Amino acid sequence: MNKLPGVCLVVSGPGFLHALGGMANANMNCWPLIVIGGSSDRNQETMGAFQEFPQVEAGRLYNKLTVRPSSLEVIPAVVEKAVRTSIYGRPGSCYIDIPGDFVNLQVNKSSVKYVECCLPPPISMAKQSAVSEAASIIAHSKQPLLIIGKGAAYSHAENNIRKLVDLCGLPFLPTPMAKGVVPDNHPNCVAAARSTALQYADVIILLGARLNWILHFGLPPRFRQEVKVIQIDICAEELGNNVRPAASLLGDINTVTKQLLEEFSKRPWKYPSSSQWWKRLREKIMNNEEKSKGLELQKSLPMNYYTVFRHIRELIPRDCILVSEGANTMDIGRTMLPNYHPRQRLDAGTFGTMGVGLGFAIAAAMVAKDRTPEKRVICIEGDSAFGFSGMELETICRYKLPILIIVVNNNGIYTGLDTDAWKEMLKFGEPATCIPPVSLLPNSHYEQIMSAFGGKGYFVKTPEELQNALKASLADEQTPSLINVMIDPRSERKKQEFPWLTRSNM
Repeated sequence: MNKLPGVCLVVSGPGFLHALGGMANANMNCWPLIVIGGSSDRNQETMGAFQEFPQVEAGRLYNKLTVRPSSLEVIPAVVEKAVRTSIYGRPGSCYIDIPGDFVNLQVNKSSVKYVECCLPPPISMAKQSAVSEAASIIAHSKQPLLIIGKGAAYSHAENNIRKLVDLCGLPFLPTPMAKGVVPDNHPNCVAAARSTALQYADVIILLGARLNWILHFGLPPRFRQEVKVIQIDICAEELGNNVRPAASLLGDINTVTKQLLEEFSKRPWKYPSSSQWWKRLREKIMNNEEKSKGLELQKSLPMNYYTVFRHIRELIPRDCILVSEGANTMDIGRTMLPNYHPRQRLDAGTFGTMGVGLGFAIAAAMVAKDRTPEKRVICIEGDSAFGFSGMELETICRYKLPILIIVVNNNGIYTGLDTDAWKEMLKFGEPATCIPPVSLLPNSHYEQIMSAFGGKGYFVKTPEELQNALKASLADEQTPSLINVMIDPRSERKKQEFPWLTRSNM
């Protein structure tokens, strides 16, 4: 995968405003993006021009670079700088503003400032003294933990990280979009003991992961007060955020991981698999997996989240691209649906953005169509999340993208009401005054939207119906499908050790 920016062209005013969410999402998730927006004519500024808006000023809050070319002659140089800025260092979004009067302007070709395309991003290495210090801290750890972030996935560091895990015997925890950098079924993956691993590790190695809300800022009570953090990041400004690191390694994740491998080849060290730390982690993994298994095997109807995800897990291809969006749907799906390959999971991400699921699925399917046509894209949505961009089903059907969409429908946000409870509530007055705002219409037939555009829709209530719908959808490699899965509106996640922080677990 080349580290090239995506490009989005938008119209002025409202078009630009609707793109701000995408710019912010790309910037927060460290994805290279260039947005090119039209704007009103320069000689009409402050006059109330059609769709006039201070786009350059507004764009600066959401982008690494925001620029309006001063003339036609400098446009190539501006584009080159936007491309370079979007992919160098920590990737992000850039905005180029093109005034309307530029469209019909003409200049002498000889005056245009042509520049060559920028070179690929430079690959930086950490100081050797910092690498040695980090290796020494790891070798003296009693309860180490490796946290793999999506920066490692972006850096294509999977081979070296896998070697490091195997060479040093380190337990590892992936952040959501780093799942698959090392396969989730690797024996050293401790995702099923996440809370215990974070709370009791004495040395944590951060590989392209940030100590933000996803990792509870690296602070107690989720982390030990005296935990030693080894921070490896491509962005210098990230080093030391929230927690003072015991060692800071500035550089490309893949390259720095290779440096660590070389250091450990000089002085071999492997964390003993018979340690008390491993024993504690394995016991917690077994305990949590047993709890999940009990929920998975429940026979009662309506189904719960865990039962649904068990059947999905058993039938979907191991190499599919998974898009996940929602509240409980995304959180439980992350733990229940393993990833075996890097860069094949997309979700609400660092910015916690809802409404991105179908857009992500369309983009992934378009790339897969050209590069890996055998790979399926599976988009798993909560019913509320689906509501943000459900009409993108028309786009999916228009371009004949064989995306499988699964809506896990609990009639609401986090929890909803069943039909009987809904009817009882309505006895007390108008829906706007007596129905909880997080409740949605019971048993909404979202699958009929897919059918309306020529795709295949399935409404399922039982495990057998779910299995049949999944098998039929996966067998048809030409037609988009939507499976609307009704679950118990009261179905929730299993009890957490830290209930006051469960929503900070994306």
